[in-house]
Amino acid sequence: MLDSDLAALYGVSTKALNQAVKRNRERFPDDFMFQLSEKETVSLRSQSVTSSHGGRRYLPYAFTEQGVAMLSSVLHSPTAIQVNIQIMRAFVQLRRLALTIADLRRRIDHMEQRYDHHFRTVFQAIRELLAPTAQPKKDRRIGFGPPRKHDTAQ
Repeated sequence: MLDSDLAALYGVSTKALNQAVKRNRERFPDDFMFQLSEKETVSLRSQSVTSSHGGRRYLPYAFTEQGVAMLSSVLHSPTAIQVNIQIMRAFVQLRRLALTIADLRRRIDHMEQRYDHHFRTVFQAIRELLAPTAQPKKDRRIGFGPPRKHDTAQ
């Protein structure tokens, strides 16, 4: 998550959030927080509709899940604590969803391998049913009319 997004959630300015982090830099190793490159920042700006004037004077920081968790140790307001709890719950739900999707994908792959020959048989049968028949159909009249010679020979 970006520093500006986290600051908005915590109800503090981006500057205040980054100052708290800088005062406790040893709590935020590179796998907890990192600064975006100029190229990443430009790409990020082009993906979101923002004003071209104003803006930031420095490259934004991005926080990983562990970095967000560590923010609770440097931001002590009741709002920051509650927001941090909600963010952690969202990360847990996201992880569960990712595992569910991976499990579903694995199960589908397994079913495809296991039942592929059955489906081939079914599709072959459908193709045969849809193929035009070689025998011409008998001339069968529908409705009422005078009896034909072959109809009265019973």
